[in-house]
Amino acid sequence: MKEKLAQSLADTFNRRSFLNKASWGLGSLALGSLLPSQLFSNPAERIETVPNRAPKAKRVVYLFQSGGPSQLEMFDYKPYLEKMHGKDLPASVRKGQRLTSMSAQQSALPLVSSPYKFTQHGKSGAWASELMPYTGKVADDLCFIKSMYTEQINHDPALTFFQTGNQLAGRPSIGSWVSYGLGSANQNLPAFIVMVSKDAPQDQPLYARLWGNGFLPSKHQGVQFRSGNDPVLYLSNPNGYSSADRRSMLDALKDLNQVQEEIYGDPEVSNHIAQYEMAFRMQTSVPEVNDLSNEPDWVFDLYGEEARNPGTFAANCLMARRLLERDVKFVQLYHQGWDQHGNLPKSITKQCKATDQASAALVQDLKQRGLLDDTLVVWGGEFGRTNYSQGKLTKDNYGRDHHPRCFTMWMAGGGIKRGITYGETDEFGYNIIKNPVHVHDFQATLLHLLGVDHEKLTYEFQGRRFRLTDVEGKLVKGILA
Repeated sequence: MKEKLAQSLADTFNRRSFLNKASWGLGSLALGSLLPSQLFSNPAERIETVPNRAPKAKRVVYLFQSGGPSQLEMFDYKPYLEKMHGKDLPASVRKGQRLTSMSAQQSALPLVSSPYKFTQHGKSGAWASELMPYTGKVADDLCFIKSMYTEQINHDPALTFFQTGNQLAGRPSIGSWVSYGLGSANQNLPAFIVMVSKDAPQDQPLYARLWGNGFLPSKHQGVQFRSGNDPVLYLSNPNGYSSADRRSMLDALKDLNQVQEEIYGDPEVSNHIAQYEMAFRMQTSVPEVNDLSNEPDWVFDLYGEEARNPGTFAANCLMARRLLERDVKFVQLYHQGWDQHGNLPKSITKQCKATDQASAALVQDLKQRGLLDDTLVVWGGEFGRTNYSQGKLTKDNYGRDHHPRCFTMWMAGGGIKRGITYGETDEFGYNIIKNPVHVHDFQATLLHLLGVDHEKLTYEFQGRRFRLTDVEGKLVKGILA
């Protein structure tokens, strides 16, 4: 019996049989290397319609100014407010619109003109105040949208709405949608990276769910880069633990996870495997991108002296350029401190000093490196500020409350018209009178520039197909190049 079994095995694994079977295996490996890497991915994740057209932008950097920057102090010049300074907001202008609880009980709503000088810049003649001299210098590369609006009047729902398309927490962030729809062009870095300014006033909290993946697979969650020796938490090996040790551990963990996936059929297991492998590759790629020793002095002069201080807004803008050079798909910077209900003149002066030069430098730097044409740059917050003073108005001090009815953002780069101002507010700076742009319109346009139809980028969850723009959103065609 043993002899028959041995002979059978010998017949099965003879030299000719071995070479025949091996040739099939090698052929399969060769074929697999020629096919798209996502061909055999989880069918639930595969998107047949993305991208829908040739993209104008290949990557995005979103400079989010958290807290609601005052458009009236920076970009939306309203000389009529100088005549009306100190007078009560007319009921015919307010039109019964909702106020926050912080100013709803005021006996009067005194109008406030900006104390800062406004001038026109470049061939476009765009208005910018003396608080934004560097942004003014690049005005001909920018598209100012002065007619943004949202329904959300308080920070948390307004922030969440801008980042996820819904005022309630739990939906995927805009960067996660881009990662899900378009994937990554760099296999050694995440498709979606987030940085938060370390020294900005933290008047309003930021939550990791703002760059979370929601119900999308976990590998699409934004990865936060921090200042310091370890930009990504838990990425470095512990003391006494080598790269070879980490590789051996990951191989063993991968085998265990694959067994679990085969038993339970949970697609999230494969996402965990992919994340572990990405983390291993990032042990080499992150230190390289974080090393600024090869940046010349003129680059630091361009971004400002704070660019030498890791974790500041200026340093994060420089880091963003380095990530974009390496084809990271979506880079988002958060800078807090714009919630100026009181003491606005002093506070906004500090905020603009911390952000103006670096924001403009990023546009200039991308342009001179030939990256601006296919990189979309976005600057803006979750809403604007009122034209009246919250609290007491004095000769040299005032504050402004939240104002979702109209505010200003700017965009530049891939697929955006340069040197234009889109939309218009009334002479009081309180209502939109031309070309309103809703948050969902902005989101739909951003995806369009990336080559994606916002109505087709969907994900089925709990029996319903969801998308970033929910059931709304239209292209803002007037800003498209």
